[in-house]
Amino acid sequence: MIHNQIIQNIQLLKNDFSTSYSIKTKTEIFTEKLFYTLFDGNASLEESIAELEILFKEISSIACHKPNDLCDSIWEKYLATLPSVLEKLNQDARYILENDPASNSLEEVYLAYPGFYAIAIYRLSHELYALDLLLFSRLMSEYAHRITGTDIHAGATIASPFFIDHATGIVIGETTVIEKNVKIYQGVTLGALSITKEMKNSKRHPTVEEDVCIYANATILGGTTIIGKGSIIGGNSWVTKSIPANSIVTNTTTTEVKVKEKK
Repeated sequence: MIHNQIIQNIQLLKNDFSTSYSIKTKTEIFTEKLFYTLFDGNASLEESIAELEILFKEISSIACHKPNDLCDSIWEKYLATLPSVLEKLNQDARYILENDPASNSLEEVYLAYPGFYAIAIYRLSHELYALDLLLFSRLMSEYAHRITGTDIHAGATIASPFFIDHATGIVIGETTVIEKNVKIYQGVTLGALSITKEMKNSKRHPTVEEDVCIYANATILGGTTIIGKGSIIGGNSWVTKSIPANSIVTNTTTTEVKVKEKK
């Protein structure tokens, strides 16, 4: 009796849930299949794209809140974006190769760089976001977050080429704008100064102009905060106001060396 009562109680509490958990697993499979299709030289494009279409329509049948005919047509729109996305990602990969002394080949960047993987899944999820498949895009970006430790909201606007090094701990908010030739290191946050639901449709996150380098663990906050072109933001810096072009921002610390007395 107790067992049946527990089941009934759980069922009552689940009555408001319309979630189909399978969408999460299917999105993860779709994400890996999509990355494989774009970056494995041996992948059969015709076969892989046919498989991706089936997965996409299974996911969009749950995630798309439009009439069925509109949901079905979204795949063709998404497919049409893939050549331009791949072009940007090839630019990103070359930029990483050119700027990271530890990188040895494009193959290494494609296969072994979590920063590149995070950028790739951002660009692919951003196209879903633009097509108003918000849950689909969020699940894809959260999968990349789990794999790489980098949290890039699919709604962010990021030009190419873009370089993320080491990846872990980076957070880039929904209304962030990043122009081309920007380098970001581990632990960087591009976030909001404050968060309320009323701010949903406002610009909450910073703008980073061209040729900016942001070093590890820097925090930059606010929708009106602009990091001017060519600037360098030093590690552990805290920035909540706009920085002029060609600036250097540093977090100054004092180091004291204790000298041991000789006995």
